[in-house]
Formats: sequence, structure tokens, C-alpha cells
Amino acid sequence: MWRKMILAFLPLAVLVAIPVLMRPATKETGAGLGGTGDRVVILTPHSEPIRYEIGRAFREYYRERFGREVSVEWRTPGGTSDIVRFIADRFESSKSRDAGIGVDLFFGGGQYDHHRQAEKGYAVDAGIQRLHPEWFRDDVMPQRFGGEIFYDPAGRYYGVCLSSFGICWNRQRLGALSEAAPPSGWESLGEPRFFGTLVIADPTKSGSVNKCYELMVQQQIAAAVAAGQGVDQGWANGINLIKRIAANSRTVTDSASKVSHETAVGASVAGICIDFYGRSEAEWSAIQSGGAERLVFLSPTNGTSVTADPIQLLRGAPNRDSAVAFIEFVLSEEGQKLWNYKVGAPGGPRRYALRRLPIRKELYQPQHGQYRSDADVNLYERCAGFVYHPEWTAKYFNLLRIVIKCVALDSLPEMREAWSEILRAGGPTAVPLAMARFNALPFGYRDLESCRRALAKPSAQDVLKTQREWSESARQAYRDAARLARSGQ
Repeated sequence: MWRKMILAFLPLAVLVAIPVLMRPATKETGAGLGGTGDRVVILTPHSEPIRYEIGRAFREYYRERFGREVSVEWRTPGGTSDIVRFIADRFESSKSRDAGIGVDLFFGGGQYDHHRQAEKGYAVDAGIQRLHPEWFRDDVMPQRFGGEIFYDPAGRYYGVCLSSFGICWNRQRLGALSEAAPPSGWESLGEPRFFGTLVIADPTKSGSVNKCYELMVQQQIAAAVAAGQGVDQGWANGINLIKRIAANSRTVTDSASKVSHETAVGASVAGICIDFYGRSEAEWSAIQSGGAERLVFLSPTNGTSVTADPIQLLRGAPNRDSAVAFIEFVLSEEGQKLWNYKVGAPGGPRRYALRRLPIRKELYQPQHGQYRSDADVNLYERCAGFVYHPEWTAKYFNLLRIVIKCVALDSLPEMREAWSEILRAGGPTAVPLAMARFNALPFGYRDLESCRRALAKPSAQDVLKTQREWSESARQAYRDAARLARSGQ
């Protein structure tokens, strides 16, 4: 009887076992160590190539330095915004002030989110400045550059690699436009010739995308202040530029990485792009097209600052020693080479060219040029002319996401219709009343502090009600603008 039962259930057991037996071990996480080594658990928005190369190299470094194996366990619950919510939810539900959340490190994302985590007490000093004071000189890793913060003086986060922002465009698609001149700066993307051809990303889904929009606003404020018009006018000019760019879009993606890909394959003419996505996609598309350059990337002159992607040690890290060793590694010259060295170069990546830029200045010296993928790119030199003024927009960084969502994304159909009618009527100067309504904002720069407090209300219903009011105000302005444009006003 027992034998019959075993034979009856054997096929089911085999079906259940097959997926388990066939599941491949992942080299990134140090599978196959038999549970005998150390471990580090990392939350990150970084891509699989970065996880593979950094994880592989760290395991080799750890084995050589400590004589032990280490498992790198990557957790990828989504983009930076998703990770920030994940961390906050778990720390806030903790009963103990000193308790951790079972994760050691937060690696990647922007300085703004890392600073907020640190201020909330979620990140702690990893002690790297005491271990390696020679790394934190201005000629190696400056604490600030162009107004941006590269690492926390209190040691709660450290910039690891650098980013800038710019415009990518498709050569063939651009050549088919009535005016085929390449975009020269952010304002170019708001020109009527790009109507229905751009791809943009949602800033509520990506901190890096929101940073790009903030830089557009910063540039407009700087121009307005220089012209004697003041910060208020500069803020309005910046938001309205973002609105025109959104009105010119054909699609809005949920990921910053999709912008350069959509443009490279010709689905869009141009888009707003993070530098390393633009460079990587340009290289890949050239390979795919037999060497023909399809995608071009440009950093607008005086239009972008240099920002750092940090790493931080989370409070109550269960594997503190190996986590600190990981931070040491990614900040060391050995770890920094991985970001921009070519595949196969001495000390470089084995499988993927990461096309990111190191934060340590030594890596830009001539002796490294022959090994670097982007030997001609030095953001310390290229972006020296842009100065970020945190007092203008830094504390409104999160509010900016919501403003763009309400005045440009929630109301996108009405905005596109209004912009279309204005262009059909001859453009902004032909219908000044319509353009004035198009440029109307639910509130001005002087109201930002009260708006920020309105979004800090404990009631989620009150917050949503406020956002709905802003969105509806924008929709009504666009309806009015479309009507005025149709009547020639």
C-alpha cells in the first residue's frame, strides 16, 4: 500500500523539485559558499551590470584582504523612491530606536534622499573618514563641488561615483524635422518644432530625473537673478519650461533608463537623459548599426551640476564589519577603477563597461586615460561653470516632484491640447492671452513654504485633496488657453 502511494505521488514530487533543482546559482550573491562565509545585504536601484561587477570584485578583494568568503546579497525593490519608502516603512514600524531592518547598506540614488535618510536617523557614521583621512582631501574627494554635497561631514553617506545630466537625440529622426538643428540646451526642448516627438521620465518615480528638472529651474533662476528679475520670476520660468517640454512629449516613462533607449531606437527624436545612460546607449546603438552614430548626448553649457551617487551604512546593520569593508572597497582606487575602466583593462570590469565616472580625482590623471571608456570626460572640468544654489530649491526638492506631477503629468492631455492650439494659431506671440493662461501656475515661489507644509499634513486625504486642487487648477488654465487660442487671442 505504501509503495503504491509513493508511486502515485512521485510524478508530483518530481514536478515540484524540477524548478528548484534547475534554478541557477547567482554569482552576484556568492552562491555556492555553503553558508560558511560573511555576508553583506544591500538595497540598491543600481542595474544588474553594476551589481555584477561591483559584487564580483568585492568578493575577490574581501577574500584577499581577510582570507574569508563574503556573500553580497542585493535587494532591488524598485527605484530610489521605492527604496526610500521601503526603508522608512520598516524603521518607522520598529519598536526600538536602535533596531535595524535586516539590511546593511543603501547604495545608489541621489544625495538628497541619502541626506534625508541620515537626518531621520536611519543612517549612521561608517567611520571611513577616521580610517582613511587621506581620501577626503580636496585634491582627492572634495566635500563640495559647484554647490553640490559629495559626502556628509558626519560620515553618514559618501558619494561613490559622479553624474551629470543632458539631452540625447536621434540623428536620423532629428534630420527629418522641418528644422534639424541639434538642441543646444534645455530651452531647445521647449521649442514648437519638437511637438509630439520627445520622451521624458516621471520625476515621482526617479530621484535622478527630478534632479534634472531641479537643475533646469536653477538655471532659469540664475538667469532671472542676473537680469534683475528675481528668484520668483526664475522659478516661474523654470516650471513653465518644464511644462513646454512635457507638452512636446509623445510619451512619459516610469524609468530614467528608458529615455535613452526609446531615443536610440527612433521611437522619439530626443529626451532628457542622465549622462551614463546616454553614453552607454550611444555606444550600444553604434555597435548595433555597424558603427553608424545614431544617438548623440550633450550636456548643456552651464546647464548641469555634478552630483554624486552615495552609499550609506544603515542603523542597526546586522553585518556591520563586512558592510564597512564594502564602503572602503567602493571608495578605494581599486573599486573606483570599475566605474569607467574598459572591459579587460587591468583592474577593470570583466563583463560590462559601466560607463560611470569615478568620484576620486586621481582617476582622471593621464596615466589612467588609456584604460578609461570615456577618457575625454572630466566633470570636474566640464561642469565647473555651473553653481548649484541649495538655498533656492534644495528644501523644495520633494515638492518639485509634486508640482510637476500636478501641473504637467496629471493634466497632460489638457496641456497638450492647449499647446497644440497655441501652435496652430501661430505660436505664443500670436495669441498672448492664451499663452498667459498656459503659463498660469497654482502658486508662486513665495508660496512654496506654505505648500510644503500643506503636504506635510498627517492626513493622507488632506494631502490628496490639496494635490487634486492643484491639478484641477492647471487643467482649467489649459482649457482656457485652448479656448483663447482657438479664438485668436
